[in-house]
Amino acid sequence: MARQKRKVKPLATLWEVSDKLWDIIQPLLEELDPVSHTGRPRIDQRAALSGIIYQRRSGCQWNHLPRQFGDDASVHRTFQRWVEKGVLECFWARLVEHGAELGGVDWRWQSADGAMGKARFGGTMSAPTPRTGRKTAPNAV
Repeated sequence: MARQKRKVKPLATLWEVSDKLWDIIQPLLEELDPVSHTGRPRIDQRAALSGIIYQRRSGCQWNHLPRQFGDDASVHRTFQRWVEKGVLECFWARLVEHGAELGGVDWRWQSADGAMGKARFGGTMSAPTPRTGRKTAPNAV
């Protein structure tokens, strides 16, 4: 008798950081990117993460982020700092770990995605390929 496929309800598309998600991420953030008590105060980290998710999902430019996420330059600086420190990779690992516990990760299925785009400024301009030998056709002079 064939095994029954387990029915897993797909998770909703993530556009903003929920309370449950923030409870998972906040301890990691405090450990990997602690707040410095010198200099200017940081923007709200939860709003910054929501802004990063919104920008990554929508593909909009950083300077077109909605105001609800805070100053666009500050959100972008937060994103760059987290990339440099490896914070986003740790977020991803922790979320995959939690997804695996919930049975929401199908390890048999994997996909790689790539993008093709127009070359800026027409790409590289190379010279014509030089001949490597003389013409050998019977009517060649």
